[in-house]
Amino acid sequence: MAERAPFRPREAYRTWRTISTRWMDNDAYGHVNNTVYYSWFDTVVNGYLVDAGVLDIATSPTICVVVETGCRYAQSVTFPQGVEAGIRVVHTGLSSVRYEVGLFIAGTRTAAAEGYFVHVHVDRESRRPLAFTPQWRSALIAISV
Repeated sequence: MAERAPFRPREAYRTWRTISTRWMDNDAYGHVNNTVYYSWFDTVVNGYLVDAGVLDIATSPTICVVVETGCRYAQSVTFPQGVEAGIRVVHTGLSSVRYEVGLFIAGTRTAAAEGYFVHVHVDRESRRPLAFTPQWRSALIAISV
């Protein structure tokens, strides 16, 4: 079996968002369930896009859909721990972007989990891919590595 690559350090990420765990996030095993991590990825990336002014959840003529995702876990997160999510863009194509997200228990140096997902920029109605506008591309470049 191949050796597992080390997790990225905090310095690898370009922007940060804070997440509050909720009581309901814990599962029967006493830690945040793995499905919640994927929700966090979606929440922090879309929050960044809203704050960057390129996405209005209700009215934007274009949106992004997730076409691929993955996550590696290193340490359990539990309620009521806070989580700090680092975000970076590692690839931007004509209409797709790959984000990487590191989830750190508040105040820690080592990621509890890290994951990625690929967004495709599409027309809201037809769901057909569309090239990123200059405004979108600028928002993505701002957090690119």
